[in-house]
Parts: sequence; structure tokens; C-alpha cells
Amino acid sequence: MGVPLNVGVVGVGVISRQYFEHFPQLPNLRLTAVADLDVARASAVAAEQGVLGLSVDELLAHPEVDAVLNLTIPQAHAEIALRALAAGKHVYGEKPLALSTAEAAPVLERAVALGLRIGSAPDTVLGTGIQTALALLDDGRIGDPVAAAVAWSAPGHELWHPAPAFYYQPGGGPLFDMGPYYLTSLVSFFGPVVRVSGATGRSTRERTVATGPLAGSTIPVDVDTHVTAVLEHASGVISTVTVSFEVWATRAPKFEVYGTAGTIAVPDPNMFSDPVAVATADDREFREVPVAAGYADAGRGYGLADMARAIETGRPHRASGELAFHVLEIMESVIRAGATHTVVELSSRVERPAPVPLGARPESW
Repeated sequence: MGVPLNVGVVGVGVISRQYFEHFPQLPNLRLTAVADLDVARASAVAAEQGVLGLSVDELLAHPEVDAVLNLTIPQAHAEIALRALAAGKHVYGEKPLALSTAEAAPVLERAVALGLRIGSAPDTVLGTGIQTALALLDDGRIGDPVAAAVAWSAPGHELWHPAPAFYYQPGGGPLFDMGPYYLTSLVSFFGPVVRVSGATGRSTRERTVATGPLAGSTIPVDVDTHVTAVLEHASGVISTVTVSFEVWATRAPKFEVYGTAGTIAVPDPNMFSDPVAVATADDREFREVPVAAGYADAGRGYGLADMARAIETGRPHRASGELAFHVLEIMESVIRAGATHTVVELSSRVERPAPVPLGARPESW
């Protein structure tokens, strides 16, 4: 392993805690500085982490920051990424890559022109859960894959998040918030999506913040809160995806893959290491299988560490901007299909990311 990548974090909200928790496990990353629009909050986090607390402008210009970890709200993702690239920094951001493909395309183009890397969450798919399911698929454990089904639902993030308004603005909703976990997994399993159809809607239910200083305040809803989509992969596999902020309780399986010789019960791709189970044509009982691939004991930041290693060795990184762009186009196309009641053809294509071997470490493989 070479010199660690010096990382500056822009945005120290709720999600940043998960990244800070795992930085000590990743010796090829060095947390150098943090910044936030709330300067007092950035100063407090900087003191807690023992790093520099800077303004956003100062962090982007700082010579000891090699890469920016962009944890801002979705509306700021493209702006911060472009500013970081202009300052000569690699960028790894939270999902979605941007609010639209029109916003995201200049980010990827600028990175290529400058010879810099763009990475994007989710990196949960690099853990042992999704990677073990991928290994089973590649080993032919359930024969040829035919279809997959996703059903993620919740009543709404206002029940737990202290400032959930952005979840109900463009770039949020169940599709843009939770969809990337499932869509990134599906593309990793079956390759790119070529066309989509779908239906979208929202209820008239009033959304009220349940916790924190904003408790009791109402939230305007500017996005669809129930989305159902059919995805056609270039490989011929058909995936059905339903995501919703409208469901109080359900017994629907969260994620399954169906093949000619069996079914994989895929673990929640919002987690890194939940167990995988398989039922086959010969044994129709679901049975948990041993871990077969993936970064063990992974957490937020492993995608950035994988990108740092890729920069060092010259290989492609797995949680790439290109993959995030394709997932963004899938989501954008599903919304368009629902609004127009049409089938939408996708224009982007992406290579399926390289699997993560069992026992690999992001700083050394």
C-alpha cells in the first residue's frame, strides 16, 4: 500500500457518522478536514475527529485534501462535485450522483478531461451479502437467471429523521433514496438495463416530523411516494422493483432472484453483510449459505477506499461514477415512464463491476 489518500468531507449531517466510524478501519484513507454550511457544526465535528474544520471554499482549496467525500443533500451533489474537480480533487459522493442525468453528465465529462476519479455510493453492494449472492449467480447455483423481484417499503423517513424535508423534494422519495441500493445490486448481478416501464403515484397523507426540534411541523411532498417499475436488462433478465413511503406493514419478500434451477433470497443491499439463503429445484427449503465473496466487516467508506486503491494501481474502481450515472438514468426513466405511460429506452451502458473476492481488503486488492 502506498501513501494514504487525504480526504476532506463536505457535509457533516447524519450520514457522516457512519463514514467516520469506519475511517479507522481503512489505512489507505486519511481524514484531513471537514466542512459544512453550518460552521459551528463543522467545528464541533472537526474537534471530535481531530482534523481541520474549514469552510467549504477553504476545504476545496486546501493542498492537503486529495479527494472530497461529498455528503451534502442531493440538490448540491453536482455543484460540489464540479467545484472539487475544478480544484483538482477526486470526488466520492453519496447517492444519487445528481438530481438528473443532465446535471450528472458534465461531472463525468469534467473528471475524464482532468484525469480525476468520480465515485458514488452505495458501496453496500461490496460487502459479503450482495457479493455472496453474486458469486452464487456466477457459479450457476440457481441455473440461468430469469428474473428478480424487489419490494422495499416504509411509512416514511419523517418517523425517524430529525430534518427529513429533503426526502420529499426532487432527488428524494423512495426511488431516489432507496432505489440506488437495489438498482446497483441488480446491475451488478445482470448488467445494464436497456428499457423500463413503470407507474408512480403519491397519497394525500400529510407528512409530519416525528422527532427532534422540528417535531410536529409538516413537510411538503414534491415527489412520488410509491413507485413500481419493470426493468429489462441487456442480458434478458427482467427485474420488477417496487419502492414506497406508503406502507405501514408488509410480508412481501424484500429481494429475490429467480433462476432455472432455484431461487436466491438476497439480503438487504442497504446492509453490508446480512446472510444469503438459497432454495433449489432439488431442495425447495431456503437454506443459509456460507459467505463466498465480498469485503468482510465492511461499512460506509469502503467504496472510497476501493477507489483510492484503484487510483494507486490504475484499475477501474467498483463504485464508479459511470455505474451511478446508469442507475440515475434508470430512476429518471422510471419516473418518465410513469408520467407518460410509455416504455422508455435507456441510452447509457455500463460494464458490470468486477466481483470482490473473498478475503479481499479494499486497501490491498
